[in-house]
Amino acid sequence: MKWASYIAIGDSMTEGLEDLYQPANELNSSEPYQGWADRLATELTRRRTAAGLPELQYANLAIRGRLLDEIIAEQLPDALAQQPDLISLMGGGNDILRPGADVDAMSDKLEDAVQQIRAAGIDVLIGTGYKGGESMAFTRAKTGQFNANIWSIARRHGAYVLDLWGTKSLFTWEVMAPDRIHLNTKGHRILADAALVALGQPPIDPDYEDCEPPHHTPLAERIKGDAHWAREFVLPWVERRFKGQSSGDGRTAKLPELTDWPA
Repeated sequence: MKWASYIAIGDSMTEGLEDLYQPANELNSSEPYQGWADRLATELTRRRTAAGLPELQYANLAIRGRLLDEIIAEQLPDALAQQPDLISLMGGGNDILRPGADVDAMSDKLEDAVQQIRAAGIDVLIGTGYKGGESMAFTRAKTGQFNANIWSIARRHGAYVLDLWGTKSLFTWEVMAPDRIHLNTKGHRILADAALVALGQPPIDPDYEDCEPPHHTPLAERIKGDAHWAREFVLPWVERRFKGQSSGDGRTAKLPELTDWPA
């Protein structure tokens, strides 16, 4: 196994919302979310120990709500200082949700971060944005532009790419949390398999990209669901924007230091 240590940095996707630990996380009961990066670390540890190697050293510095600038400024220096073998960097989704997002400027900042990681002799896994459901269709043009730049950055600097946009099994409501932005447990399992494949490893589930047929929802049920979604998730998000607040305000990383994994 190529990597003995791995640090994940990013926003809510990498923190693990909305993939609840079952049973409760024994590492820290106040941090209930697992997510694809924790799942990836668990599988890398399993494969290492099966080969007679020590457990993976793992840290997760991701914090929900963080913009790409904040991930790079706040999390990347801490990750580099710990000198892991592998860093995953996924961000930009919160930027694209905001009006006036400059995709080329975001891409330049991402490329600078990838250059820093590679210059330190560390492998890097960067993630594309994903399409999401119909409620997120307004973001697709900018997400697609950002993704094209991500593939170019990866080619120039020898980065691995976790391709959310191209993973067909993420195109269905079956993998979405109720907020229609984050993935549920099934989605995070798929994403962990996609990360393994991106790193040149076999997936846990060889059929992880298989898709369920689209589910038709009657119009009246869709209208009722859309109203509930707007009330429960969209309005609080808009309120935070007006107040200049973030869902991650006051939060710290759930696993800030490299630790034998599972802890």
